[in-house]
Amino acid sequence: MTGALSGRFEGMLSSRGLRLVAQYAAVVLAALVVNFALPRLAPGDPIDYLVPPEQGSVDEAMRQSMLERFDLDGSASQQFTSYLANLAQGDLGISVRDGRPVSEVVAQRLWWSVLLVGTAVAVSTILGVALGFTAGWRRGSRRDVSLLAAVLALDALPAFFVGLLLLLVFSVHLEWLPVYGAVSPEALTGWAWIVDTAKRLVMPAVTLTFVGLGSVFVVARSAMVSELSEDYVFMARAKGLSDRRVRRHAARNAMVPVSTVALLGFSTLVGAATVVESVFSYPGLGSLAFDAVRARDYPVLQAVFLLLSLIAIAANLSADLLYPILDPRVRRAGSR
Repeated sequence: MTGALSGRFEGMLSSRGLRLVAQYAAVVLAALVVNFALPRLAPGDPIDYLVPPEQGSVDEAMRQSMLERFDLDGSASQQFTSYLANLAQGDLGISVRDGRPVSEVVAQRLWWSVLLVGTAVAVSTILGVALGFTAGWRRGSRRDVSLLAAVLALDALPAFFVGLLLLLVFSVHLEWLPVYGAVSPEALTGWAWIVDTAKRLVMPAVTLTFVGLGSVFVVARSAMVSELSEDYVFMARAKGLSDRRVRRHAARNAMVPVSTVALLGFSTLVGAATVVESVFSYPGLGSLAFDAVRARDYPVLQAVFLLLSLIAIAANLSADLLYPILDPRVRRAGSR
């Protein structure tokens, strides 16, 4: 009997897994199409960057040679087929702007974005959970109303506005933090390099933290309020357990939806980092994409958009796979 039920449950999980694989495979294919089409829908082409119109026209032979170098000489369908074939081999092409392999250009910027987004996700999650649980525990109190109003007000501010405001206050007026970049132009080493890098990370990370704080706070607060209405909370209080122990049990169960929104928020912050990095001239993928748009650098744009799309897809897939593990009620509903 137990073996039959176990086999049936595993079969349902495998069917759910196959469904997820099919869904996300379709999303990846759609992302490939969009990543290929978006740069080509913009006006102009890489030749306009390499040889600006004000410098004179380019003869047809030279133009054809330049297009061949960047694999842009065929029709749209031929270019897309070549794009997929090269992608399957790990070849992302040559950067129009730098003349180097795109994989090298992206690799140099990727880790700065990972540092920035990872810091913002960690801080916004920890801060959002702490404030959300505090507000939810005292629902309707003055503290709850004040925290809710303050967090929602910050969440409504555009990222570029917050970034410019921080620059104006902490860089221009107070002169506490560097204005731009991730590393000092001076040759620093050891602790001096670490301190300088940390200073340059503060304002972009704080800006991104404000972007992700609102959603984590709202979900954490709602989850805590929901848990406080459960029967086990009334039973614990009836047994005379202290508020601290009751809060600990409620917070543990409330972390299930919070973990999901934190994963989904990671993909949101990856997209918002594009604007934030441009404001602070931070050398991540966002500023790389901004420079590539101006240079009409199709290969770099395709690589950055694809990488950001895959990060967002991976975050959503992780949330889909993690939620049934954290919440047994989802597994039971799926088995039924």
